[in-house]
Amino acid sequence: EPANSSPLQSHLMDAADFLAAIDHGTLPAVAVFKPIGSFNEQPGYADVVSGDQQVADILGKIEHSKLWPSTLVIVTYDEYGGFWDHVAPPKGDRWGPGSRIPALIISPFAKRGYVDHTVYETTAILKLIEHRFGLKPLGARDAKAGDLTQGLNL
Repeated sequence: EPANSSPLQSHLMDAADFLAAIDHGTLPAVAVFKPIGSFNEQPGYADVVSGDQQVADILGKIEHSKLWPSTLVIVTYDEYGGFWDHVAPPKGDRWGPGSRIPALIISPFAKRGYVDHTVYETTAILKLIEHRFGLKPLGARDAKAGDLTQGLNL
């Protein structure tokens, strides 16, 4: 079966469609936005300010939409502090967690001013989705992961 006929194809959208879905209140229950080009903050060809501004613009759009009262946004990165991080990376297996990356939770459900010092890995996002929708874990890794609810008022 061709890749573009996947059942997930209907959940993939470009930035214009994503922004329109916010305006119309039609984002699916789980949506992922990945900045591209000069907005992705990748070292060497993109800048942090442009990427941060795009995130702030999207968050503002969501906060002023009818979606906001039931929304949870997780902002995270695939880059890390590198050799200059002031904390040694956590121990992990060959897939991680390895490096420390930031994650911000923006939501009416987020604890105000709260900093969670729990060590998570990116599968914590999947675990939170599984927790929210009563889904069984996809594998052993997400079954053991924390679910980020420490930073939420649910």
